[in-house]
Amino acid sequence: MHTPVTPVTPVTIIGAGLGGLTLARVLHVHAIPVTVYEAESSPAARTQGGMLDIHDYNGQLALKAAGLMDEFHAIVLEGRQAMRVLDRDGTVLLDKADDGTGGRPEVQRGELRQILLDSLPAGTVRWGHKVSSTRALGGGRHEVTFDDGGTVVTNLLVGADGAWSRVRPLLSTATPEYTGTSFVETYLFDADTRHPAAAKAVGGGMLIAPAPGREIFAHRESGDTLHTYVALARPQDWFAAIDFTDAAAATARIALEFDGWAPELTALITDGDTAPVLRPQYALPTGHRWDRVPGVTLLGDAAHLTPPNGEGANLAMLDGAELAQALAAHPDDMEAALTEYEQAMFPRSAEAATFEGAEVHGIDSDDNTAHGLAAASTKDRQTP
Repeated sequence: MHTPVTPVTPVTIIGAGLGGLTLARVLHVHAIPVTVYEAESSPAARTQGGMLDIHDYNGQLALKAAGLMDEFHAIVLEGRQAMRVLDRDGTVLLDKADDGTGGRPEVQRGELRQILLDSLPAGTVRWGHKVSSTRALGGGRHEVTFDDGGTVVTNLLVGADGAWSRVRPLLSTATPEYTGTSFVETYLFDADTRHPAAAKAVGGGMLIAPAPGREIFAHRESGDTLHTYVALARPQDWFAAIDFTDAAAATARIALEFDGWAPELTALITDGDTAPVLRPQYALPTGHRWDRVPGVTLLGDAAHLTPPNGEGANLAMLDGAELAQALAAHPDDMEAALTEYEQAMFPRSAEAATFEGAEVHGIDSDDNTAHGLAAASTKDRQTP
C-alpha cells in the first residue's frame, strides 16, 4: 500500500492577518514561494475591526516594501486624523484638526487587508485551515496539523496567528494575561442624522474622553458611522456578572459607570445600533523574547501582544516586511535571516511608543484625565 508523502513547503505562514499577509506579499515581491493558512473560512468570515492609523515610521514602511503605496493612498479616509479631547461634562479641551501633516492617515482595517489579499497570487491563502497542533521534526523542519487531520511539513514556520498563537509554544512558554481592562464595543449608524449630538461630540475624527478607571474612545468611520470603545478597568468577574446576551441590560449596566457624564457622551453607549460586545484586553509580558530555534519564528501579536496603543497593526506589518527582506537578503542562510529579524524586532516591540499622549498613564491612574491628556497632546505638538 502506498503511503502518501506530506509535501515540504519552503515558507509556511499561520494566520492571514495584516502581519502574515504583509510577510507573504513581500516574499512574493522577492519571488520566494509562500503559503498562508488561515482558520477563518473566507476573507468575509467576520468583520475586520475598525479604523487604523498607519504610521510613516513603521506601517507605511512595510507598505512601501510591499509596493502597495498607491493602493494604500486610494483607501485613506481624509480628515480622520482630527482629534478631540472632552471632559466628562462635555467640555472640549482639545480640538485638533487634521491638517494632513500628522503622518498617520486612517484607513479601514478590512480595506487594508483586502489590498494585501488582492496583491497575492490566487491560492496563496488557504482558508478554513485551523491549526490543532505543531511539532518539531528536527533539522529546522516543523509539522503543522489542522483540525481536519491534514498536515503540512515546512522548512520555515511563521506564527502570525495572534494572541492565542498555536505556533508560540514551539518557542516560548509565555501566555497572554488579562491586563485589568476590558472594552465594550458599540456602533452608531447614520450618526449625523440619527445621533446628531454624539456625532458633533466626536467631530471629524477621533474622540477621547478619559477619567480614572474609565474612558470613552470613539472614531468616525466611513459611511457616517461612529465606532466606540468604552474602556473600564475592572476584573474579569465583574464583567462576567453582566449578561451580554441581554443587550439592553448590558448597555444599561455599562452606562451606569458613566453616570453624570454629558448625554452626548453617554449616547455613544446607550444609543448603540448594535448589541454591545465585550472585548477583554490581554498582553504578553513586556519584552517577551525567546532563544533562537531553527526554522520557526513569530510576528505581530503572536510575538508581542500589548494593550491597544495605536501600534499593534503597524508593528505586525513592519515585522512581516522586515522578516521577508531578511530572508531575501540571506537566501542560503535562513538562520542568519531569522537572527537578524528577531534582534531588530525584540527591542522595537518592547519600546513601542504610545500615540498622541494617550495611554501615557494607565487607565486606572488618577492622572488619566481629560485635562492631563489635552496638556500632553498639546506639548507633543510643540516638541520639535
